[in-house]
Amino acid sequence: MDEADNDFDDSRTTMAMTTKTPLSAIVEAFEELSEFLECQMKDEELRLDKFCDACSLVSVLFSCLGLAFKFAEMEYVAKVNDLVEASKRFATLENVLDLDVAHDTVKKPGSHSRNLRRVRQGLDLIRALFEEFLSSEDYSLREAASTAYAQVCAPYHTWAIRTAVSAGMYTLPTREQLLLKLNETDHTAEKKMRRYIKASRAVIEYIDKLYISRNITLDW
Repeated sequence: MDEADNDFDDSRTTMAMTTKTPLSAIVEAFEELSEFLECQMKDEELRLDKFCDACSLVSVLFSCLGLAFKFAEMEYVAKVNDLVEASKRFATLENVLDLDVAHDTVKKPGSHSRNLRRVRQGLDLIRALFEEFLSSEDYSLREAASTAYAQVCAPYHTWAIRTAVSAGMYTLPTREQLLLKLNETDHTAEKKMRRYIKASRAVIEYIDKLYISRNITLDW
């Protein structure tokens, strides 16, 4: 690598550190939720509008992945938008779930509780993708995305959707192209991805506990 290449890499690193990139905004939002959950008082509940604000930021990650995750992006965005509307009437995630429990509509297509479950799945998909992405510098984005999808979403999707996603994996950007789209370097992306993995886990576990505490299984 010559001096010009070094200068280019240094300038990209500086830009990624000083500019609030999409990944920075996502990480900060989920760390704020995670910190709230860690420090919450006994009677405090996670506000639905705050949760939606953080989740809305994640849609940019799906759009960066192109056709392979177009279905996931469309589903995720639609479900988040539904919860945004719900946040005008319901203060917390618990309020949404309790209403559906009372009306026996938790798993009903279109219910807020079902949509919350799907949004949670989207957050977990990005978490798994980041973990696979960071597992090896030689690991291609296609391999990372395929493994993450198989772990998180494939068990709940129809054969037709799984087939479409599998075909779309060949249209994924390269590792370098993804970093460029996110305005990150390997160094800055790694730090932020690890922060998201940690923060999102806390949020995902919190959501799962809401269902489990109401005797609702998670295998759907």
